[in-house]
Amino acid sequence: MKTGIILESFNAKDGRNVILRTPKWEDLDDFIELFNSLVEEDADIHPGEKVTRDQKADWLSGRLTELEKGQLLWLVAEVDGKVIANSELRRKRARQSHVGEIDIAVIKKDYRNLGIGSEMIKALISQAETIGLKMLVLTVFSTNKQAIHIYEKLGFKETGQIPNSFYKNGKFTDEVIMVKQLTNL
Repeated sequence: MKTGIILESFNAKDGRNVILRTPKWEDLDDFIELFNSLVEEDADIHPGEKVTRDQKADWLSGRLTELEKGQLLWLVAEVDGKVIANSELRRKRARQSHVGEIDIAVIKKDYRNLGIGSEMIKALISQAETIGLKMLVLTVFSTNKQAIHIYEKLGFKETGQIPNSFYKNGKFTDEVIMVKQLTNL
């Protein structure tokens, strides 16, 4: 998929227009701001350390290459010309090529609870069905009850946990594994 392609547009619950599109190189500063704001907030993301411009430029360059080669479906949510959320869908390889992994952990604080994350996941599910995936998998901090609730509403079911998978602020937290079947296997 090419960079900067708009997949859809919708209004968030507060009326703001949201554009779901593939990222582009010009989003670099927005990605730095988004990621570092989540680290400052101490959000449940991994890794939880601020990034430099050089680190994020290397990251963005590699990801855009994967996007253009069709190895990754990557969506951002844009509001008023700024990237405020990030999500991706990656097909597993070889004997797991029927499985897609979803990662959506990054939504800027002022844009939560507006339905943006749900719409991003719906768009990823639709794309997964289009490319013939049969199952989607995601993981989430067990303490992120709001995200777990949203994933359940969208048809994901908890299938297991990895005990003490994350270490944050002197505490261990479990990682919840969730799966959505797209077709009967």
